Amino acid sequence: MMRVLVVDDEAPARERLRQILSESDSYDCVGEAGNGDEALQLAVSLKPDIVLLDIRMPGLSGLEVAHHLQALERAPAVVFTTAYDEYAIDAFEARAVGYILKPVRRSRLRAALLQASRLARATLGELSRIEGLTTRRAHLCARRQGKLRLIPVEDIHYLEADQKYVAVHHAGGEDLIDEPLKSLESEFADRFVRIHRSMLVAVSAIERVDRDKEGKSYVILREDSQDGGKALIISRRHVADVRRRLQGG
Repeated sequence: MMRVLVVDDEAPARERLRQILSESDSYDCVGEAGNGDEALQLAVSLKPDIVLLDIRMPGLSGLEVAHHLQALERAPAVVFTTAYDEYAIDAFEARAVGYILKPVRRSRLRAALLQASRLARATLGELSRIEGLTTRRAHLCARRQGKLRLIPVEDIHYLEADQKYVAVHHAGGEDLIDEPLKSLESEFADRFVRIHRSMLVAVSAIERVDRDKEGKSYVILREDSQDGGKALIISRRHVADVRRRLQGG
């Protein structure tokens, strides 16, 4: 039997999905969650094969939850439940993303479960950019001691490429995530500035730019940050852009 986790912020919607799943010998509803945070933690402990995931939920949206699920060692397949209009549905179909239109019909749910697939980050990024679906992520997600840790983007001071991982330096410490620095730069371009090829720094975390006697330039982090006063070197090619961003350009 395929293990299924049901995620929806409305109890009647979860009950409807559970009821339909119970009619089949092929699927076992192993748990349910009413919000994105709970869904991520249950996904870690229950290890579902498939997640039925509502897109519009308070807090973490379904697309953001789906993105964070990719941090799991064995990411589950995802089927979205949605009440979106025809334009948005066309976007899902064009990218071969599983979805069920609300109100949920038995035949559609069964078909969607059969075609459930694991989503690539690139696909999720495309869906996130489609007007009317969702905005960029508000958190990054790291694995720590068997759990998923959500890191608010607004708490991040800088991101540093570390071999195949990216080190996230934030108000609560440091975590490693398995995401390319380039894609993070693209997603959060208005919040971070590149200071050299392996580091992005939050503009809001920068106190000033200094230059030493040898002509090397550095960003100095704000004293009220976790890394307060820390100096990070800027490559020559990025100095002008860093200064422009600090001036609001």
